[in-house]
Amino acid sequence: MDILVTGGAGFIGSHLSERLLAEGHKVTVLDDFSTGRPENLAPLRGSNRFDLVEGTILDAGLVTRLVDRCDAVFHLAAAVGVKKIMDEPSRSILTNVTGTEHVLKAAIPGKKLTFIASTSEVYGKASKFPFNEDDDLTIGATKNIRWSYACAKTLDEFLTLAYVREVGLPAVILRFFNTTGPRQTGRYGMVLPNFVQAALENRPLQVHGTGDQSRCFGHVADVVEALMRLMETPEARGQVFNVANDQEVTIRSLAEQVIAATGSRSRIEMVPYSAVYAEGFEDMMRRLPDVSKLERFTGFRPRRPLSEIIEDIVAEKRASMAA
Repeated sequence: MDILVTGGAGFIGSHLSERLLAEGHKVTVLDDFSTGRPENLAPLRGSNRFDLVEGTILDAGLVTRLVDRCDAVFHLAAAVGVKKIMDEPSRSILTNVTGTEHVLKAAIPGKKLTFIASTSEVYGKASKFPFNEDDDLTIGATKNIRWSYACAKTLDEFLTLAYVREVGLPAVILRFFNTTGPRQTGRYGMVLPNFVQAALENRPLQVHGTGDQSRCFGHVADVVEALMRLMETPEARGQVFNVANDQEVTIRSLAEQVIAATGSRSRIEMVPYSAVYAEGFEDMMRRLPDVSKLERFTGFRPRRPLSEIIEDIVAEKRASMAA
């Protein structure tokens, strides 16, 4: 297949692109390098089945031309990371909503198989655990700009499912939770690479809030495996899937495990949210996905333990520091 990956120079996108090439597909990456990195594409360069197009998903004409020549699209390009959303809310909303609209409209004429990246953020303040794909969503007040990302991604989902219903677009919605692993940077507030880097430098690991908030961290290799299986599952079309690991850990415990794994002399430093984020930030204390639907459709469930994820990130960071 000829596959377009928007945001393919990013963290998940580059791993997915590498796997697609390994499976014999032709891959075109569209990226503006606002968050993606050229070095993420190093394993792909040199292949005659790989093409890189530097450009933005806000360029409707460019998106249409690239979608026209492909068989399937993984739309992963987005403004991501809590810090980026809080610092540039208007740009983030525009990128996430308009960019997705361009991809979907381009995919309609040829009924291209389309995968739309969404997020666990859409669950908002939900208090029913674990989060199921069909649960009601509870979003915070509009004065709290932190929820703009959740609302933008919710709109992406509504628009995608509208086209599924109205024109039969074969589309799948991917609700990512905390995906991490090699190539992820701490640039936009990604907690695990930030913790590992601080630990390796024996700096304090800054835990925001109380540290009692919990998350489920999935290895990017597991996430990519889930995407590959969904691509080969026709029954998945028109569906929404949580793509995640369901092993829960508090952020304080995460920091403790990173310190132990690195043998660091670092200490844990508690930092109030007000010292890190602008007014309008709220956090979710718990994010626990129900991944039974993903397993039911694909026979696969992300299971790599947190210890393995930490080991992989530590190894990459140490290699980078030694270079």
